[in-house]
Amino acid sequence: MSDALINGLAGAGGGIIAQLITYPLQTVNTRQQTERDLKKEKRKLGTIEEMLRVVKHEGWERLYGGLMPSLGGTAASQGVYYYFYQIFRNKAEATALERKRRGIGDGSVGMFSSLVVAALSGCVNVLLTNPIWVVVTRMQTHTKISKKSLSNQPLPPPDETVLSIVDPLPYGTSHVIQEVYDEAGFWGFWKGVVPTLIMVSNPSIQFMLYETMLKKLKKKRSLHRQGNDGVTALEIFLLGALAKLGATVVTYPLLVVKARLQAKQNTTGDKRHHYKGTLDAILKMIRYEGFSGFYKGMSTKIVQSVLAAAVLFMVKEELVKGARVLLTPNTMKSMPP
Repeated sequence: MSDALINGLAGAGGGIIAQLITYPLQTVNTRQQTERDLKKEKRKLGTIEEMLRVVKHEGWERLYGGLMPSLGGTAASQGVYYYFYQIFRNKAEATALERKRRGIGDGSVGMFSSLVVAALSGCVNVLLTNPIWVVVTRMQTHTKISKKSLSNQPLPPPDETVLSIVDPLPYGTSHVIQEVYDEAGFWGFWKGVVPTLIMVSNPSIQFMLYETMLKKLKKKRSLHRQGNDGVTALEIFLLGALAKLGATVVTYPLLVVKARLQAKQNTTGDKRHHYKGTLDAILKMIRYEGFSGFYKGMSTKIVQSVLAAAVLFMVKEELVKGARVLLTPNTMKSMPP
C-alpha cells in the first residue's frame, strides 16, 4: 500500500471521528454566520444558549442536521486532501533532494514549498467536494418550527426571516439536492466556490504552522534524547490545535461569505438579503452590517475548529503508525505468537 493511500485513508478516518465529536458546534456556528441582524434588535445568543434554543424549539436532531452528508463530505475531503497532499509532498521532497545533490539547499522542504503543496491539495479538494458542502450548509441552516411554537409565538417581521424557513415536512438530502438544482441548476452546487478556493490558504497556513512546529519539536527532542525524535499523541494534539487556531483567525471572514452564498436565500424579499456573487455579498455585508458581520460566530468556530483539528491530527497520526506497523513484514515476524 502506497504512503499516499495510507495517509488518505487515515485522514478520512480522523476526519470522521473529529466531525462526530464537534458537529453540534459546527451547526450552531453555521447558523451564527448566516444570521442577518440588520437592525441589531435581536439579542445575540452565545454558543451554549444557541444550542439550548435549538434543542428546545426544534429538538436534538436539528443539532445534527446534515450529519450524514457531512460525514461523507468529511471523509471525501480529508481523503482527497491527504492523498494529493502526500503525492505533491513526495514530489517536493524529491525536488529538494535533487537540488541538494546540485549543491543547493539542505535537502529539506522549505516553508514556501509546504505552502504550495498544501494549496494545490486544497484546490483539488474544493473543486471535487464543494457540492457536498452546499447540501450540508442548507441542512444546517434549515429551521424547523413546530406547530406548537407557531401557535404560541407571533411571526417575526419579514426582514428578520431571511435564511430560515418554516417547514414541518422532512428536509433530507434528496430534498436539498432538488431544491438547489431547481434554484440554480447544475452550477448551483458550486455556490461559494470562489471564497472557498481562496480559503485554501487556511489548510496551507495550518499545515505550514503544524509542520514547522513539528520539525522544531523533533529537532529539539533528538538533541535531548540522543537521536530519538518521537512525538507523543498529546503533543500532536496540541500542535494541531495551535496550527488550526492561527489559520482560523486569518481566514474566518471568507468562511462567513461562503456560508452566506451557500445557504438558502430570500429572492423575493429585501434585496439586502440576496447575494448575486462573492463580491456582491462582501459589499452588502460591509454596507449593511459593517466589518463585524464578517466575524459572526468566530468564538464558536475557534472552539470547533481547534478541537476538530487536534482530534484529526492525533487520530490520523496514530492510524498511520498502526497501518505502517501492520504492513511492515519485519514487524509482523518479530511480534510474539
